Amino acid sequence: MATGFDLENFLEMLAAERGAADNTLDGYRRDLEDFSGFLGGKKIADAQSSDVSAYLSDLTRRGFAETSQARRLSALKQFFKFLYSEGIRQDDPTRTLSAPKKRGSLPKVMSMDEVDRLIECARVETETPQRSAAARLRAQRMYTLIEVLYATGLRVSELVALPVRAALRDTRLIEIKGKGGKERLVPLSHAAQAAMKDYVGLRSAEGAFEKSPWLFPSHGNSGHLTRQHFARELKDLATKAGLDATKVSPHVLRHAFASHLLQNGADLRVVQQLLGHADISTTQIYTHVLDERLRELVESAHPLAQRE
Repeated sequence: MATGFDLENFLEMLAAERGAADNTLDGYRRDLEDFSGFLGGKKIADAQSSDVSAYLSDLTRRGFAETSQARRLSALKQFFKFLYSEGIRQDDPTRTLSAPKKRGSLPKVMSMDEVDRLIECARVETETPQRSAAARLRAQRMYTLIEVLYATGLRVSELVALPVRAALRDTRLIEIKGKGGKERLVPLSHAAQAAMKDYVGLRSAEGAFEKSPWLFPSHGNSGHLTRQHFARELKDLATKAGLDATKVSPHVLRHAFASHLLQNGADLRVVQQLLGHADISTTQIYTHVLDERLRELVESAHPLAQRE
């Protein structure tokens, strides 16, 4: 492919004025030569905005990732900026073009087996002889937190600020005041109900936090357990359960709640209401998670996927 006098001058400028390393210069050369090949007989220096847009579309068709497309557009922008500054061109065809937006990463989701292992580990901790009353309370609190979180999909800020009356009512539904003061009802599993009552009962038996209005009280300024404290204890529990602690957090359990509901046939709008999402498009991210898991399943398990 023809490199062109302008391309060589551009690379010389990068080396002399910016101290670009050889591998950096090679990268620019490859990217600009690829664009030259796309243009065919047209010189790079004569390319128009429509040519650059068509090239980016061609990169998409060729399966280039957004990051690779952004790098190549950056090389073109630098090149045409150089031509403009040198008076070789009177305009910059890349000025109004922007790199493709990187797709948002899918939320981390624990499998059902992993959640079961985490909950079971927390439950076993409540039955393990503890050295102090405080340790017994902490173990029962952690088990209750996880049971309630996985049963309801609450935001962690909503979870730690639950009132103690939520455990005293004999009801399968609790009322949550979420973002913007919006209220919603969320169901409790029998296991979550039992864990809450056991925890409050243990608190009462130990004479701890008798006057606290919070279900998960603490001695901190807020009067209740903080999100950060819960997140730290959850990671410790994940390690005990033999899970990767870096992939476990209160928010990941909220994701698991939503994804597992959809995986088992729940309606998307029902999940939206349970999560307290104002816009269903926020909830739809979980359908993408399921699509990705199905794709991975087919690629790993389907006999045709094993063929070269």
